[in-house]
Amino acid sequence: MATLLVSQRNFESHVTPTGHPERPDRIRAVEEALGHGRFAALLRRDAPSADLTLAELVHDADYLGILTRARPAEGIGQIDEDTFISSRSLEAVATALGAGLAGLEAVALGEARNAFCVVRPPGHHAEIARPMGFCLVNSIAVVAREAQRKFGAERVAIVDFDVHHGNGTEDIFKDDPTVFYASSHQMPLYPGTGSPSFTGVGNICNAALAAGSGGAEMRAAYSERILPALEAFRPDFVLVSAGFDADYRDPLAGLNWRPEDFAWVTAQLTEVADRVCEGRLVSMLEGGYDRQGLATGAAAHVEMLLAAG
Repeated sequence: MATLLVSQRNFESHVTPTGHPERPDRIRAVEEALGHGRFAALLRRDAPSADLTLAELVHDADYLGILTRARPAEGIGQIDEDTFISSRSLEAVATALGAGLAGLEAVALGEARNAFCVVRPPGHHAEIARPMGFCLVNSIAVVAREAQRKFGAERVAIVDFDVHHGNGTEDIFKDDPTVFYASSHQMPLYPGTGSPSFTGVGNICNAALAAGSGGAEMRAAYSERILPALEAFRPDFVLVSAGFDADYRDPLAGLNWRPEDFAWVTAQLTEVADRVCEGRLVSMLEGGYDRQGLATGAAAHVEMLLAAG
């Protein structure tokens, strides 16, 4: 069965200030890497625009109002020190969400075994009531809720290997035993959350990695903590917040992952998905701010998704 690649054609609609790490060139880097001939087997689709009111599945009722009021008629508005919104950012947010939902639908209906969604802005820092950390809407959280609401999933797992802890995803699901959230992340590092001692209602699994650590420490964290907990949860879908900023070249962090480390963690997640939910896995791009590190990490990730398909 195929691996689906969902691309976001209007990724440039979300404009950030010159020099900002979360910029359109990130998507170009991934698309160039995935244009190589070894990815010819990918099933490719463009992301549709989703109904942004679906954000209310995971955010407060006035959350879209916060974004709308912050959005300028022209130019770029600032939400916090790091987070910006431009006049057409919500168009990009709608297609980022639409990409995740398209990937979910294709996997749920058996059109693809797994999917990777190349989107921006990222989403995993967006909390119930607060956009932050480059993130406007927590797209993967909405996808998890739609897996339950539209496709009848009883349990959904989200595994986040972005170098930064997904405080927003944890905030949304910390009291919900039907959604499992696991994160490997550098600590200490922005946003300062993700303590291994925090377990929510038994559904949160945080693995902290020290600055300077690399593949060996990551493999231990997954083999000893995250993968056993994920398999024991037995989700109906596995969702992945795929950030590639743990790469050794990334300017915003200090881990030392190589492309083979992203390949290893992806292979492990697909193997668990094969055992517990017929391989149903949907991955969405989060961070990654070195162009080469992002490109090689994403390529390694997709090669393993294809191998699983």
